[in-house]
Amino acid sequence: MHSCVIPAATASSGILTPDTQTAKVHPLMTETPVPAVVPKEGWHVLHLFYRIEHGQWALLSPEERISAKTHLTELVQEIRATENTQLLIFSMVSPKADLGFMLLTPDLHTANAFEKRLSLSLGPDVLTPVYSFLSLTEDSEYTTSDEEYAAILKAEQGLLPDSPEFATKMQEFSARMAKYRKDKLYPLLPVWEVFCFYPMSKRRNANGQNWYALPFEERKRLMAGHGRVGRTYHGKILQLITGSTGLDDAEWGVTLFAHDTYDIKDIVYKMRFDEVSVHYGEFGEFYIGLSVALDELFRRLQL
Repeated sequence: MHSCVIPAATASSGILTPDTQTAKVHPLMTETPVPAVVPKEGWHVLHLFYRIEHGQWALLSPEERISAKTHLTELVQEIRATENTQLLIFSMVSPKADLGFMLLTPDLHTANAFEKRLSLSLGPDVLTPVYSFLSLTEDSEYTTSDEEYAAILKAEQGLLPDSPEFATKMQEFSARMAKYRKDKLYPLLPVWEVFCFYPMSKRRNANGQNWYALPFEERKRLMAGHGRVGRTYHGKILQLITGSTGLDDAEWGVTLFAHDTYDIKDIVYKMRFDEVSVHYGEFGEFYIGLSVALDELFRRLQL
């Protein structure tokens, strides 16, 4: 599903460019500056899932519990006030996990520091990690190029390259693709009710089902069909595909946001019949969460 990201329809601000990224130094919580670890393009993304150890929580006094919840609340505010950083919080559904975080930020030092602090935010041994996933926002290698779109204009619309109509169409296409690429690399994620995350990889085995052995044009053709299915869910599903090859156990992380669990079930089911998934898709465990305010989250988790 990694070519059909439906970008958020909101404007992001304060985006770091490669020039400003490389110049940044992150002080963390020490007196010695640490050189930033910022990717050439995109942001780091951490999915973090925890179980609440209620036996340990029960050992805390009422005052200690209030202090712990206040500490987490203040940490969330600090993270969300950090430049180019987003933190989404979820009450997880099913006993796979109780609490989920999705953290996006440019500097890996920032991500690492906040991850450690989130893990201890309610006190020692209260939050036990059950699953995590590190990835990077990325642009798709299978998008339509300027040359391909120009060929489409000539073949399907009969426009001549030296005509004003052709030039206008090309300018509109270039602007559209620039926004699309920015929304994938530097997304501003909305707070929709339902959250779904799962890791995935492309199959490669001894029986000839090796995605990476296919010619580029064949992979692009297959992903175009995959994308057409995804675009039918515009407005119902917001999808962010992040790359994790060399960073975690799977090759991509798939994050879906929806207003209705039916739409998540429906898009994943429909994608199962797509040729890419049928022959080459391998999926990990699915994690489902709900976006709720912090006060409701504490009640939901019985803290």
